Amino acid sequence: MKVVIVGGVAGGATAAARLRRLDEKAQIVVLERTGYVSYANCGLPYYIGGVIEEKGELTLQTPESLHRRFDIDVRVKQEVTKINTEKKTVSVKDLQTGRDYEESYDKLILSPGARPSVPDLPGVDSRYLFTLRTVEDTLKIRQYALEHKDGSAVIIGGGFIGLEMAENLLGLGMNVTVIGRSRQIMSNLDYDMAVLVHALLRRKGIRLILERKVEGFEEEGNAVKVLLSGSMQAGAEKIPADMVILAAGVVPETALAKEAGIELGQKGSIVVNDRMETSVPDIYAVGDAVQVKHLVSGKDAVISLAGPANKQGRIAADNICGIDSHYKGSQGSFVIKLFQMTAAGTGLNEKSAKAAGLSYEKVILSPSSHAGYYPGAKVMTMKILFERGTGRILGAQIVGQEGVDKRIDVLATAISLGACADQLKDLDLSYAPPYSSAKDPVNMAGFVIDNLLSGRIKQFHWEQIPALLKKQDITLVDARTKVEYDRGHIEGFINIPVDELRKKMKVLDPSRPIYVMCQSGIRSYIACCILSGCGYDCYNFSGGYRFYEAVTKEKQLSEETWPCGMDR
Repeated sequence: MKVVIVGGVAGGATAAARLRRLDEKAQIVVLERTGYVSYANCGLPYYIGGVIEEKGELTLQTPESLHRRFDIDVRVKQEVTKINTEKKTVSVKDLQTGRDYEESYDKLILSPGARPSVPDLPGVDSRYLFTLRTVEDTLKIRQYALEHKDGSAVIIGGGFIGLEMAENLLGLGMNVTVIGRSRQIMSNLDYDMAVLVHALLRRKGIRLILERKVEGFEEEGNAVKVLLSGSMQAGAEKIPADMVILAAGVVPETALAKEAGIELGQKGSIVVNDRMETSVPDIYAVGDAVQVKHLVSGKDAVISLAGPANKQGRIAADNICGIDSHYKGSQGSFVIKLFQMTAAGTGLNEKSAKAAGLSYEKVILSPSSHAGYYPGAKVMTMKILFERGTGRILGAQIVGQEGVDKRIDVLATAISLGACADQLKDLDLSYAPPYSSAKDPVNMAGFVIDNLLSGRIKQFHWEQIPALLKKQDITLVDARTKVEYDRGHIEGFINIPVDELRKKMKVLDPSRPIYVMCQSGIRSYIACCILSGCGYDCYNFSGGYRFYEAVTKEKQLSEETWPCGMDR
């Protein structure tokens, strides 16, 4: 059996190694257009910034090492230009010699990946504009950035690559501006979680320009100007820069597949079944170029992440070798480090849940990374979506510092196993004061959701407050201390500290629903328990004033933990 693989990196290289482990006699040929077949794509921004110091550390395998260990014929700088599905051959151009040749196959695996999205705008071919996809791109950007590290950089796009580049270029000493079309960066986060990242970036000195459209680029001397459209807040504007990074998303690299008559789906991606088979017999596809099923919504999706690509490469190899393997779908689990902050998510956010037609509820809480009495505890902001009626966990997002990755992985596992949100309270998670609390943040989320699903507590959210402030037949209560209240509060909320509530309850009209908030949601929950026990109709504010202020004012959240109710 002869298997030809078009493209290396995550999906292609994984498929090749798995094929060899399963079939010692198969002939395996990998054709890679760039000069590197297996490299740490996600580490490229960190090499540019000098965090990863040696170029060799980016290379996971070389053509030589793959041949020595796995007897795989790896050919770099070989561009596949055509697939002949009837003859079962691919046409190849050797980019080093210019020679054209054909390579036959019994089975073909396509792992072309995705290319950076380059807008069709005036001046987009400027020598000061860069995209980041390959090691070659990385070396070019690093050299240029080191030569201009006292200058300025503009990054178009606020996704993973754009933000990691922003941090690393800032670390080199450059002035950095990030431009985005929408009102937030990181579209896989909800707006109310993304603004926590906004505040951090601005505090670090990165300029954010949001809700503005790039109209083109103009070279001027040894620099370039980014032309922005006008907006309600500002007129047309030109942003000068020594370099521009285009990081406004990626597009599946599927021209070969299209020409070969392979069925395409969303965003031009390759349609595959759960065995990674395309619409053409004996041709498989894996990685960023394929359309998958979202594990939670069941909808078609294109999810460009390294983890799914590796799994898909293994599954394609399994099926080629007669093992009945199936890809169960992607849920888009991600994590990103930005300075001291970690942001992570899994499953659906609110936008995607609405698009899927799901009826959902959410909880927002602010637990500590570990026991508060042990030094160094940091607050994280956790948001979990679950389906009304069933309680099925739909998605989760966490922004914080320590322990974020641990909790998001627990939640990702729960989602993949189809757990209900109230089951989180029963998880037996590891505990020691330096690592967690006896009631882990994931358990705490389960307790909150269990109270909601059972009807023991009702809640309201930050986006409902403007409408609530207009109502005349309700009572709004702030259960924090007077010192906290005087430091900042929402006009219309009266201050009754939770520890004084039983004595002052008589001032509240029992015929009116009462909406209660505190700093993080704990004291307001206790207040609601007291009020509900006395016959009041009560609603707890999810997330607390801490979260409300961060979302509405893009204020940097406090990282320290404090005993509930302590004046500070």
